[in-house]
Amino acid sequence: MTKLLLSVHVLAAILVVGPIAVAASLFPRYARQSASGGGGTGDRDAGAAALLHRICRGYAVVGVTVPVFGIATGARLGVLTDAWLLVSLVLTALAAAVLVLAIVPGQRRMLEPAGHEGARSAAARLSMLTGVFNILWAIVVVLMIVRPGSTTGA
Repeated sequence: MTKLLLSVHVLAAILVVGPIAVAASLFPRYARQSASGGGGTGDRDAGAAALLHRICRGYAVVGVTVPVFGIATGARLGVLTDAWLLVSLVLTALAAAVLVLAIVPGQRRMLEPAGHEGARSAAARLSMLTGVFNILWAIVVVLMIVRPGSTTGA
């Protein structure tokens, strides 16, 4: 059962967090180009930005599976009180908060017709927030692999 839980956890992390990271990273570019007209490609850029926003929004909902299966796996392994896992959970919660409270709403505002004013600064802010989101996930991945203080020798 532990192997199944761990497999689902890792697959969900790859198949859910990966697309969010890519879509959120690409969004500012297309939204900014759409706002500026992009040399006749404004409609295409607007469509790409809207699609990237839908990916972020939809995958954020499904992303709940990552910590759920991670906690279930940690419980089966008896490591729920280990520092590396607790830090990973806190960083996961921070990443989720950045996504749900800042990135997705920021994308939505940029897609609104009135959101074209200040597109450059909004895009820069979204790029920075996406970088923070991606760094938090990178740290979580390293903690999952290295597991400081683990007695398993991994």
